[in-house]
Amino acid sequence: MKDNIHRYIEGLLPPREGLVVEMEQYAAEHQVPIMEPVGMDTLLSMLKLQKPERLLEIGTAIGYSALRMAEAVPHLQITTLERDEDRYKKALHYINQSKQQNRIRVLFGDALELEEKVSKDGPFDAIFIDAAKGQYRRFFELYAPMLKKGGVIYSDNVLFKGYAAGIDAPTKRLEKMVQKITNYNEWLMAHPDYDTAIIPSGDGIAVSIKRSEEK
Repeated sequence: MKDNIHRYIEGLLPPREGLVVEMEQYAAEHQVPIMEPVGMDTLLSMLKLQKPERLLEIGTAIGYSALRMAEAVPHLQITTLERDEDRYKKALHYINQSKQQNRIRVLFGDALELEEKVSKDGPFDAIFIDAAKGQYRRFFELYAPMLKKGGVIYSDNVLFKGYAAGIDAPTKRLEKMVQKITNYNEWLMAHPDYDTAIIPSGDGIAVSIKRSEEK
């Protein structure tokens, strides 16, 4: 996704400041995957239009996306899940330094095992999936029942560095991951209960709107 157009748009984004920059630097130095700037900006714009009150994030990492979303959408309550203990602790470290700490609840554990705890915070207006790519469909199916009618599920990394669009993966391991992502995309686009569009921004964002009962 790092073509000339992408770099041009990235160059137009306003500079980030303070804690956000510190987190970006930490992520780069420690190879922690966080959203690309253009993809993050696209997601925040969509959330500003949607104005959700409750959001579930699957995949906290160091809390970067959670903080950016909380900053962008006033009064948004976020429940976010992380299974890596070091990243969970780092997320708490950063979130507790922010002004949004009272609006972000971080749960430690495997997202596939936290359904009961998460259900206490729902139902949700939006769900953001940004965790283990091979588990996207399982995450979707597990937590979609907690999404309100008309709610939106955002899935990041669905173009997977262009591999999902036909670029040859350099290793067998990546080939298997690409196949899982492409299978997810095809399943998602054909889902009878959701209207989905894939936006080629950042590493690719799928936007799935839950259909109303009337439709």
